[in-house]
Amino acid sequence: QLVGSSGCGKSTVIQLIQRFYDPLEGAVMIDGTDIRQLNIKWLRQHIGVVSQEPVLFATTIAENIRYGREG
Repeated sequence: QLVGSSGCGKSTVIQLIQRFYDPLEGAVMIDGTDIRQLNIKWLRQHIGVVSQEPVLFATTIAENIRYGREG
């Protein structure tokens, strides 16, 4: 969970974890590995994000989950 008051940087942290952009200083690490060393496609396939206002389609939960998966 990532929680905090408005404007504290939650969205920035999520964008960094998803590699929408890289930090100007320092590094984002996962289990001691700089995420810039990871394949970006692999990284994004192995993380899950639920925004504050999730969008669900008028179908089953399973189908909603499948929309985000390749193949």
